[in-house]
Amino acid sequence: MTGCRRTAEALHAERQWTTYMVEASGELLSSLNLDRCLETTARLAARRLADAALVVLPMPRRRFVIVRCDARGRVARESAAIDPRAVPGLDEALQGFPPVPARWIDPADAPGWVLSDGSGDIGSVALASLPGRGLPAGALVLLRREREAGFSDNEAVFARLLTAWAGAAISVARLYAEQEAITETLMAELLPPPPPRLEGAEVAARYRPAGAGERIGGDFYDVHPVAGAGGESLVVLGDVSGKGLEAAVLTGRIRNTLRALSALADDHHRVLELLNDVLIADGVPTRFVTLVLASFRRRGTRVELRLTSAGHPPPLILHNDGRVETVTTVGTLIGLLEHITSATASVELEPGETCLLYSDGIIEARGGPLGDEFFGDERLCEQLAQCAGMPPEALAERVEMLASEWVGGGEHDDMAVVAITACRDVPPGAAGERLP
Repeated sequence: MTGCRRTAEALHAERQWTTYMVEASGELLSSLNLDRCLETTARLAARRLADAALVVLPMPRRRFVIVRCDARGRVARESAAIDPRAVPGLDEALQGFPPVPARWIDPADAPGWVLSDGSGDIGSVALASLPGRGLPAGALVLLRREREAGFSDNEAVFARLLTAWAGAAISVARLYAEQEAITETLMAELLPPPPPRLEGAEVAARYRPAGAGERIGGDFYDVHPVAGAGGESLVVLGDVSGKGLEAAVLTGRIRNTLRALSALADDHHRVLELLNDVLIADGVPTRFVTLVLASFRRRGTRVELRLTSAGHPPPLILHNDGRVETVTTVGTLIGLLEHITSATASVELEPGETCLLYSDGIIEARGGPLGDEFFGDERLCEQLAQCAGMPPEALAERVEMLASEWVGGGEHDDMAVVAITACRDVPPGAAGERLP
C-alpha cells in the first residue's frame, strides 16, 4: 500500500511539473514585450527553482538591466552599472551562447547587489546562462536559503527548459524592441509636421492615411516659414504614386528634396524642375508625384498668395461672403517627363478668407447612398460655401470629416487638407498699406 501511495504521489508530482512547464512556456513565448519577458522569467524561476531570482540583461554603454523577484513574488526593475567579473561565472553566463551549465557559488563570493533582495539569509547561489538567438539574452541568478547546492531531477529538467525558453523569448523581444525603436525614429521623419505659427496667416492641416492601422502614406504636406529671398512662407501639399510603405519612403525623399530646394522658393517652376530631375534620375517610371506650391506673405491687411499646381487638384479660395473660387493653375505632374510645364497664379486673401489645398483622396472618396459615387469637386465647393469665416483648424477638420463620412466604412485613398487663412487682426501701422 505504501508503494502504491508513493507511486501515486510521484505521478501526481510529475503531472504538476508537466502542467507547470506547459504554463511556463505559454507565459514566456506569448509576448514580444521585453520588460514582461524579463519579469516573467524572474517570477517563474523564483516560484519553482529558488526563494528569489534575478535576471541580468546587458545593455549598451556598460549598463545592465536587473529584474528581481523576491520570496513574496514582488518584482522590481533597475538599471545599474555593475562589474559582472565580480560574480564568479557571471561574465561567462552573460555571453549567452554557447550556453553554460548552471554554476553554484558561495554566497560569500557574491557582491551586495546580488543579495540585496530582502530574502533574508542566502545559503546558496546559482548562475545560469540564457542562450539567445544572435543576441545576449542575459543570465539567471537563483538565490536559495538552503545551503545544499544542486537541483532535483525535476528541477534540473525545468531549469534547462526555462533558460532555453527565456533566452529565446528575451532575445526575440529585444530584437523586436530594437526594430520598433528604429521604426519609430524613421517614422518621426515621415509623419506630417504640426503647422508652425506664421506672421499674417494661420495654417492648419489634416491627414488621414488610407489604411486603418497606418500612420503614413502617399499624401504629405510641409510648411516652411521663410523660404527664398523674398521672405515668403511656403506650403507644399503633394500626392505620390503608390500606397503603403513604398509610397511613404518616396514621400520622405521628396520632402527632403523640397526642404533642400526651399531657398529657391521664389521661383516655383525652378523648384519643380529640379525635383523632376531628381525623380527622373532614379529611372523608375512608376515614381511620380502631383504637387501644389503656395507661397505667401502679409501685405497690409491682406495676404498675397502665389499658387502653382503640378498635376494636382486646383486650390480653392473661400471668400468671406461664402463664394468659392477655383484658382486656375495647371502644370504637368513631376517624375514622368523630362520637361515640365507649370503656371503660377497670384491671389489676394482678405482678412478671414481661406485658401484650401487638398489631395485627390478628398474629391475621389467613393461612397454616398449607394457606395459608388465620388464626393466630387461640386459637393466640396457646396460644403465649403457654408464654412465662410470658420477658423482654419475647424475648416480643415470639417473637410476631412465630410469626406470620411461620405466613404463610411469603405476603402479610400490617403486624404490631406491644408487651410491657409489670412489673419483678421491687423498689425499696427499696416492698415493703410495696399498691394501694388
